[in-house]
Amino acid sequence: MIRRLSSRDPEFLSALDALLHFDNGTDEAIERTVAEVLTNVRTLGDAAVLDYTRRFDRLDVATMAQLELARNVLRAAFDSLPAAQSQSLRHAAERIRVYHERQKLDSWDYTEADGTRLGQKVTPLDRVGLYVPGGKAAYPSSVLMNAIPAKVAGVRELIVVVPTPGGQRNELVLAAAHLAGVDRVFTIGGAQAVAALAYGTQTIAQVDKIVGPGNAYVASAKRRVFGTVGIDMVAGPSEVLVISDGSGDPEWTAIDLFAQAEHDELAQSILLCPDAAFLDRVAAAIKRLLPTMPRKDVIAASIGGRGALIHVSDLNEACVIANRIAPEHLELSVENPRALVDRIRHAGAIFLGHYTSESLGDYCAGPNHVLPTSRSARFSSPLGVYDFQKRTSIIEVSEAGAQTLGPIASTLAHGEGLTAHARAAELRIKR
Repeated sequence: MIRRLSSRDPEFLSALDALLHFDNGTDEAIERTVAEVLTNVRTLGDAAVLDYTRRFDRLDVATMAQLELARNVLRAAFDSLPAAQSQSLRHAAERIRVYHERQKLDSWDYTEADGTRLGQKVTPLDRVGLYVPGGKAAYPSSVLMNAIPAKVAGVRELIVVVPTPGGQRNELVLAAAHLAGVDRVFTIGGAQAVAALAYGTQTIAQVDKIVGPGNAYVASAKRRVFGTVGIDMVAGPSEVLVISDGSGDPEWTAIDLFAQAEHDELAQSILLCPDAAFLDRVAAAIKRLLPTMPRKDVIAASIGGRGALIHVSDLNEACVIANRIAPEHLELSVENPRALVDRIRHAGAIFLGHYTSESLGDYCAGPNHVLPTSRSARFSSPLGVYDFQKRTSIIEVSEAGAQTLGPIASTLAHGEGLTAHARAAELRIKR
């Protein structure tokens, strides 16, 4: 079912590294297809987008206008929701907005004694594209988590692309787009949607950055267009690491492991605990609860392939191992979680205490659920308002300041053999 490991095993670290390894290599057939799609959309624009949409999404469309959803359609989707769903979406959106309002960067400057002024100007991106999976794999929570920070940052235009295979729309996704204040929505998907956003077409203006999750074709397309536009990340499978001291409910822990495992067969769920008896109880809970899960086959494949229950010496060692794993989600399921927080250096998000299930963070706690995966939490951060803002340096050197900075720049420029650089500084020095 789920493997058991012990940190006392001499081969533990190599076994752990093998467990964590995820081959994010590319499939040659996918790469060839994506390269062709990108070239055609870049060359032909709307015509190529329409052709691929007819072929891949089975939509009988002749114009791009047929693929754009008016704002009243988004509003109607929201209005049609059952009260419980619309209220939950509103509450989640408000909590996400309040949290991200605190992330906004502001411009600043300071003036030196000689009158030289230095600073930083912060401005939002002009236009952002948001890819949203469509059809059965529809995630309104991803719309809120990507769109709201962009709008808080002040992005002027937010364009959503969402495939509707066979005409299948998800009303929750459209309702979330309405709540988040999305400007335009096009029912296109796949590499052709990424290409349309990255290069622009006759109907869709080129964006500055593309965010949002997608399948292997979307991930490949995002990698290829990076540099032409910015991207958020190319995410790997979802991950959760639980550190337990044995004080919690083993069924809660088992379900928390399931919550990640049900995403897909490559998702990863790991438990670290110094209490061997608690690990036994969690293993028993997994065996007992798995048959009750609607996605039991996916969960079984995930925890059987990439999951583990790991016996550690103590919580200090658990933190050391956690930093090696650098998980997307880290649950500190212990009696005194705050005592461990400062020991964690690498994690996308940390969930403190027995009542803080990772699923609350996915939907409505407030912080962003777009997090670094595949150990990239060692150098990456959650998606936030700062991803939709850019910083520009401001430099205003006074006449007096030029007398101080000029000789410094001149000396360094001559040292690099850049005479014109040196001369430009020297011309401003009074003789």
